Amino acid sequence: MMINKITTYLDELFPNPICELNYTKDYELLLGIVMSAQTTDKRVNEVNKVLLTKYKTIYDIANADIKDIEKIIKPIGTYKKKSIYIKEIANRLIKDNKLPVPNDRKYLESLPGVGRKTINVFLAIIYNEPTIAVDTHVNRVSKRLGLANDTDDVLEVEKKLTKKIKKDKRNKVHNQLVLFGRYKCKAINPICTDCKLKDICKYYKK
Repeated sequence: MMINKITTYLDELFPNPICELNYTKDYELLLGIVMSAQTTDKRVNEVNKVLLTKYKTIYDIANADIKDIEKIIKPIGTYKKKSIYIKEIANRLIKDNKLPVPNDRKYLESLPGVGRKTINVFLAIIYNEPTIAVDTHVNRVSKRLGLANDTDDVLEVEKKLTKKIKKDKRNKVHNQLVLFGRYKCKAINPICTDCKLKDICKYYKK
């Protein structure tokens, strides 16, 4: 099966894949994922280091001046919108008495700036839920390798991957696909020369 060929190679490249966002508390991860939209984990880690040094608890974040948050996270882009999300999420978690952050998809969906991808990543890491989060890397790699169609939206890609990947392997394969897309099967100038999947890759065939 094609999926076995792909996962075998991913195991070879990334035997122990982990999320590259730095965090020590569950809410820090949630805020980090929200901040990571349309930017890199590396950049989020840089601004988060400053943010979480200044605001050591979720209560500090909830009470922070929005302009201060904006100033700190400005390098990650769409910072005005993300600053509002950060402060509002902190306030909601406190007000709703949802600390630690619960394993509750419906509740998480109600938080500002928290979409399906964010929830899937969070639940997979914090609660080991067998989810597949389709970010830009997973979406691109899945389509290049024929795991999804070029016209599929992210939800359709997620459904197809969930069907193809065994439940107990989903978290690992998700992280591997992210890393594969980030460091090898890049959007621009992918490293195809020594890739063991180029015989099934639509991009390479073009």
